Amino acid sequence: MSGSGNVAVVPPEGGRRSLWRRHGTAALFLLPAVVLLAVWVVYPAIYTIVRSFFGKEGFDEFVGIDNYEALFTDDSLITAIKNNAIWVAVVPALVTAIGLIFAVLLERVRFSVAFKTAVFMPMAISAFAAGVIWRITLEDDPERGVVNAAITEVADAFDPPGTLQRALPSQRDALQGTPERGFTLRDPVEPGDVTPLGLTGIPPRSVPEDAEQAQRPPPQPGTIAGVVWRDFSPGGGKPGEVEPGEKGLPGVTVELRTPGGETRTAETDAKGVFRFADVQEGGDYRVGVGKKTFAQGSDGVSWLGEKLIVPSLLIAYIWIWAGFAMVVIGAGLSAMPRDVLEAARTEGANEWQIFRKITVPLLAPVLSVVFITMVINVLKVFDIVLSLAPGSVQDDATVIAVSMWRTSFGGVNDFGLGSAIAVFLFVLVIPVLALNIRRFRREQ
Repeated sequence: MSGSGNVAVVPPEGGRRSLWRRHGTAALFLLPAVVLLAVWVVYPAIYTIVRSFFGKEGFDEFVGIDNYEALFTDDSLITAIKNNAIWVAVVPALVTAIGLIFAVLLERVRFSVAFKTAVFMPMAISAFAAGVIWRITLEDDPERGVVNAAITEVADAFDPPGTLQRALPSQRDALQGTPERGFTLRDPVEPGDVTPLGLTGIPPRSVPEDAEQAQRPPPQPGTIAGVVWRDFSPGGGKPGEVEPGEKGLPGVTVELRTPGGETRTAETDAKGVFRFADVQEGGDYRVGVGKKTFAQGSDGVSWLGEKLIVPSLLIAYIWIWAGFAMVVIGAGLSAMPRDVLEAARTEGANEWQIFRKITVPLLAPVLSVVFITMVINVLKVFDIVLSLAPGSVQDDATVIAVSMWRTSFGGVNDFGLGSAIAVFLFVLVIPVLALNIRRFRREQ
């Protein structure tokens, strides 16, 4: 006790020991996690921030904020930032909306379990594998890409392709033209003539399956006839003459141009024979193979080209995550009080009013969880871009995470700029994380 009357408080003996007993066990359990966080999170983060202020060669070259300036001056990095902005603007909203629609509609169908399983299935595979699947699906070649095969079938139903895709005249001095304009005999013909139209440069697989041995038709008065055939014999042969083993070309459109300017058409049969009957005497008639024969079919859509690669990536990513949104929103929907919905129906509200004014507001916390989760995911999207986008359009499809990897490990080996990109990506994620943490605290 001091002279001023103040009493000094002396901690009881063993106080420190009781403090250790109270918190020591928890500290021991937390120590491994703290060590791992320090080694795998804290140290790499600090190292990356420091490394971003140095050049490509290492810590010997201090460049200040030059790497951060390059973020907004390099064309490839600007494209990555723009693409990430498109991802953030499109994917979270669409995934949340699709998941909400699926969750609400599947409450009233019997096959909801099977449908949910099918929609959720893409979540069972990695995004890299999903990218490979979509890359095969969106192949430009309709014989390999499923999407373009379907587009081609529909387009060809309305605008059928020609019987032949390409050909050349076997006698260039007699038959002139190109597949784009058609081929026309140089010399005019008259009624009673038989006109041979030999074509070559036709692959065997392009010959129609119903083709038979070519046959030169006999002449008939008042008729212009002829034969269109594949004028090629493996062992040789004479151009312009129909020989054994040479097949006629069925379905070829042959045109007859009259002296009066009219054009008549006829199609060849299985032997390549065509006829124009009731041809008037007098005047010069021109015979040729019409360009319709060589009309190109639909080649589909270049989904993996520079113009559509970003929308293709967005579609593939939405396909993966729609199941996640559907399941989470469906769980929130099942926990929603049904008496509120029944009361609204009793008051005369229709289903659209119930959905807009009751279901969506009550699901707002769940919808925000899905939306924020998707924002974080698309900010760091990486593997699906790498697997789906071909190398020729990687610069057009790149995003921030891909640019960081390519800059650091893709052959450039500029770890200073790569670190700056990583820090920039981390800064973009911080506001979303802060918003998420604030929402968690508000719900507690």
